[in-house]
Amino acid sequence: MNYNRKDFLRLTSGLALGAVLSQWSCISAKSLTGDNHLKNFGLQLYTLRDTFEKDPLEVIKQLAGLGYKYLEGYERAKGIFWGTKNTEFKKYVDDLGMSFISSHCDTENNFEQKTEEAAAGGIKYLINSWDGPNRSIDWYKNFADHLNHCGLLCKNAGIKFAFHNHYFSFEKKEGVYPQDILMTYTDPDLVDFELDVYWVAIMKQNPEEWLAKYPNRFRLGHIKDLVKNPGADNDKNSTDLGEGSLNISSIIKSAKNNGMNYFFVEQEYCPNGTPMEAVIRDAAYMKALRF
Repeated sequence: MNYNRKDFLRLTSGLALGAVLSQWSCISAKSLTGDNHLKNFGLQLYTLRDTFEKDPLEVIKQLAGLGYKYLEGYERAKGIFWGTKNTEFKKYVDDLGMSFISSHCDTENNFEQKTEEAAAGGIKYLINSWDGPNRSIDWYKNFADHLNHCGLLCKNAGIKFAFHNHYFSFEKKEGVYPQDILMTYTDPDLVDFELDVYWVAIMKQNPEEWLAKYPNRFRLGHIKDLVKNPGADNDKNSTDLGEGSLNISSIIKSAKNNGMNYFFVEQEYCPNGTPMEAVIRDAAYMKALRF
């Protein structure tokens, strides 16, 4: 189901909003304990891809109303700025009191041009988010060289570069975790990392242990929850924050302590309703979260 402005206003007002948030109210007390909270958090826009791609600017305005302060984009045919001039996009986001922190993008084609456009558009990070399955350790060593090259181009443009994991780099190859190869063979001055805690947990790894192992390397994070009884299709095992098996508050505390600066909600699959309803509940969870 796709939402227009009328639908959004209906969802975020009065009894309708209460109905959406009532599904969220059973969050455990443990997840909300502590004295600290995140001042700002963001959304990876892929969560709302079907709606977002039809009217990007309107969706961003709606997200501002929900309390999201940071945006993370992704690239498709219309580019990083979705058909809007980069400087105009920046002004629009700035006027809403938000920041377009980062965007996933294709690093194989016209990447140097993208770094310049991103810098002028206020983006702080460009991110590579695909390594693919069934790669050898030697392939990952060569891939690290590619990441270093991308990082240098970003540095020359005045912005930063990062790599975002899926499950592939946490699946042992030749007795080694590819993620360790990437951490070791990339230059910390050129390449940061975005930790997707969901894909780490899918591989039965502990996100907090990886954060502690490589302090100040994971500067961005995807905050996602994993269902308590995962099925075979990992693309459908994510759920609303607080409804799954991950200790989100503990993970965020560890991330903050180990140098993470930007936290983005992402929910690729929404078992409890529409993506917009999930985004509303996730925003409420993040506002209430204490660690």
